[in-house]
Amino acid sequence: MNQASGLHRWLKTFSQRHIISNSIKIALVVGTILNLINQGAQLLAWTDISWGSIALNYLIPFSVASYSAVRNQMMIDS
Repeated sequence: MNQASGLHRWLKTFSQRHIISNSIKIALVVGTILNLINQGAQLLAWTDISWGSIALNYLIPFSVASYSAVRNQMMIDS
């Protein structure tokens, strides 16, 4: 399998509805917990909020969950 077909297969697997849906759910739960741990006081007071950190606290769990689900699905399919 060449690199382009491997990437195509990975993107096709990633775009499956159940993978994206589950990754979003995981990111919402984990990201919210991380934001409360890291910036709880600032969020409650609406002061000195780091919006970049908030975004990363959701993006990173989404990315990890997606990557893990795609790898798992590709191992099952092969």
